[in-house]
Amino acid sequence: MSNAAEAPRQNRVIDLKAGAHMMVLDAGIFCIFHVAGQAPAGPAGLPGVRISRAPGTPPGIVTVSTFEEDGWIGGSNGAALVRVMRGPAAVLVTTYQEPGTTHAAPRLQVAQLAGPVTSAPVQSVPQSAAAPVAASAAAEATADAEKISKDISAHIQRRGDVTSGIGHWMGVPGSQSWIEGFSVAPEEGIPASDIEYQAVLGKGWLSPWAEGGQYCGSRGMALPILGLRVRLKGKSAEMHRVRLTATFTDGTRLGPVDGSEALEAESLAPLEAFLLEILPEGEETAAPKAAPKAPHAKAPAKPRSPKAAAASVKTASPRKRKSTPAS
Repeated sequence: MSNAAEAPRQNRVIDLKAGAHMMVLDAGIFCIFHVAGQAPAGPAGLPGVRISRAPGTPPGIVTVSTFEEDGWIGGSNGAALVRVMRGPAAVLVTTYQEPGTTHAAPRLQVAQLAGPVTSAPVQSVPQSAAAPVAASAAAEATADAEKISKDISAHIQRRGDVTSGIGHWMGVPGSQSWIEGFSVAPEEGIPASDIEYQAVLGKGWLSPWAEGGQYCGSRGMALPILGLRVRLKGKSAEMHRVRLTATFTDGTRLGPVDGSEALEAESLAPLEAFLLEILPEGEETAAPKAAPKAPHAKAPAKPRSPKAAAASVKTASPRKRKSTPAS
């Protein structure tokens, strides 16, 4: 009898308290996040918010990236990065609450991280020089990759997935290519479980902490991160410290500084490259290594005048050898 009575309960439909709002955004990159101080979600995962492309908006105009794959940002700590290629365009914000709740729906804030999404300026290179420069840069990158461990991986604008090592630059300062996301998993020295990190999404707004090996940010969405923060825990925090240096697409360079503080440009420019170092605690260390330079073509040599060419042909007269008398 009890099983028969419980059967209908297993198939019942619960009507949630829901609300839908249309948010119209201009072209650019935006961060949508919860107002601070709101109550966390209950056992059922509610209240919560889902951000999605509004019905009727053509595909490719609006892209939504969240820490959950379905656009869910929960009720208190989540965030969504929204990229609007051509505005104005609409985003659908849907809130879900327990039935009969007397609490207000989750409140959200919107911060614009960047203006209209455009390709970053690239230095023009003569067609005759472009191929050798590209081949040389690729050869150097391949040679360096063979020598450097793969402690850090990142997705970089126009380059895709890239790997580097702790103590080496991730990304190229001056390249004008921003970093969309990254992960850190030391292959030696300290366990990956003893490191965690955050991405800066906006002014004073950071992503949730990601543990060693977890990807933090977006990939292939053209949504830049604006900085980062890295810290150690466990026994590694007692024996080592983190040092960070970073450059940004507006030319800002910061560091080296303690990695436990968020490293971001005052202008909120996208993160372009960073150098993560893990140093023994209390040990004096040298300054961080110089950043790699973005590849560029050498200017063609100017033709020399006939006088200069003639002058360059002159050579010093050979020295006279001392003759020794034959015995």
